[in-house]
Amino acid sequence: MELYDIVDPKFRSFVLPNAALETLGTGFRWLEGPVWFGDHDCLLFSDIPNDRVMRWSANGGISVFRSPCGFENGHARDREGRLISCSHHDRCVRRTEWDGRVTVLASHYRGRRLNAPNDVVVKSDGSIWFSDPLYGISTDYEGGKQTAELPPAVYRLDPARGQLDIVADDFEGPNGLCFSPDERLLYIAETGPQFAVDPARHIRRATLTDDGTRLAHMEIFHAIAPRGADGLRCDEDGHVWASAGDGVHCVNAEGALLGRIRTGLPISNLAFGGRHRSRLFLCAGQTLMSLYVNRRGAPGP
Repeated sequence: MELYDIVDPKFRSFVLPNAALETLGTGFRWLEGPVWFGDHDCLLFSDIPNDRVMRWSANGGISVFRSPCGFENGHARDREGRLISCSHHDRCVRRTEWDGRVTVLASHYRGRRLNAPNDVVVKSDGSIWFSDPLYGISTDYEGGKQTAELPPAVYRLDPARGQLDIVADDFEGPNGLCFSPDERLLYIAETGPQFAVDPARHIRRATLTDDGTRLAHMEIFHAIAPRGADGLRCDEDGHVWASAGDGVHCVNAEGALLGRIRTGLPISNLAFGGRHRSRLFLCAGQTLMSLYVNRRGAPGP
C-alpha cells in the first residue's frame, strides 16, 4: 500500500518521500487527545479505556503520566503552558497546575452536569473552547454509563471570570476542534450519535464574531470518508489535517481534499510536534505513530 495518496499536485510538497511512518508504542486500548509539550520535549496522550494519560519522549520512551485520570480524552495547553484536560468519567474540564494540583474549571451549565467533555482548544485570549457530546457516558468502555442532563453542545469558557457559554447547540455529536492560525475560524467535527446506522459525519467551519467570543456563521466545510473526521489540526498556512478511518486527510482552506496519508489503521486524533512542529503524532487505535511532514503546525502555547 502506498503511504501517500496525491489528489492535488500541491500535496507532493507537503510530504517527505524519505520519511517513514514510525511506531512509537503499541499495546494500548484506544488512544486519543495528543498534545505536544515542546518545553519538555514530550507528547502527552490518553489511553482512555485504561484510564490513564501517557507520556512519550525520544529519550525516555513511553511512561505513565497520570493514572487513574477520570478517563480523560482531549488535552490542550493554556497560554501559561498548563495542561487542560477533558474528563469523561468526572464530566468536567480541568487544569493541571504547575505544582501538580488539579483545578476543575467547568463541570455544570446552569445547574446541570456536563455530559462528557471530549476535545478542547485554547484561544490566544485565554478562553477555552470544548465539545461536549454523549460518547463518554454512553458506554462503560470510555468512562462509565451515566445519565445525560444536557444536549450535546460546544462551549466557550472564560476561566478568568468562570463564565461558561454555549456557542453551538445544533450538533448531534460535536467532536474534534481546531482554530485557524488567525483564530477567525473554528473547525468542528460532527460525528453524530454513537450507535446511529448512518450518522451525520462532516467537518463544519464557523466564522467568529469580531470580538472573537461567539460564532457568527456556520457551514459544512468538508466530509471525510471513510468513518468521518475526529481529531483536527491546522498547519501554519491554514490547511486542515483531519483524522480518518484510513489515516489522515489534508484539506485546503477552500474545503478541497489535497491528499491522504494511508496508515493502514484508523486515526482518532493527531498533533503537530517536534523541534519545528513538523512531526505528526498519530493516535491509531492501540498504537502511537509518527511521521515527519514538510509542513509546520499552527503556532500555539
